[in-house]
Amino acid sequence: QVQLVESGGGLVQAGGSLRLSCATSGRTFSVYAMGWFRQAPGKEREFVAVISIRDDSLRDDNTYYADSVKGRFTISRDNAKNTVYLQMNSLKSEDTALYYCAAGRYGVVANAYAYWGQGTQVTVSS
Repeated sequence: QVQLVESGGGLVQAGGSLRLSCATSGRTFSVYAMGWFRQAPGKEREFVAVISIRDDSLRDDNTYYADSVKGRFTISRDNAKNTVYLQMNSLKSEDTALYYCAAGRYGVVANAYAYWGQGTQVTVSS
C-alpha cells in the first residue's frame, strides 16, 4: 500500500508563491510516476503536473504540465527524502483548489493513478 501525505497549502495573495510537498514511502518513486491534480469547488479534478518514474540512468526526469500552469509551476523530487514537490509561483485566484498528490502511471488523466493523498488546500486571494 502506497501512502501519500501532502502538506504546504495555505492562504496566499495573488502573485505570491507556495511550495507543496508530498511525502511517501521508500520504493514509490522507483515504481510509480508522481502527479499533482487539483479540484476547485463545483469543478472536476484536473491535471496539474507529472514527473516520471525514478530512473537513475537518466540525467533528468521527464515532466509535463497543464497549459494553465506551465511556466509558473515546477514539479520536482527529492529521492533521499522520498518527497515530491510542487513549487507554485505567480499564483492567481484561479489556482485556488484542493491539491492532490497521486502515484501511478505517467499520464494526465486521474484514472491513470492508483494512489491518492488526502489533499491540501490552496487559497489565492486577489
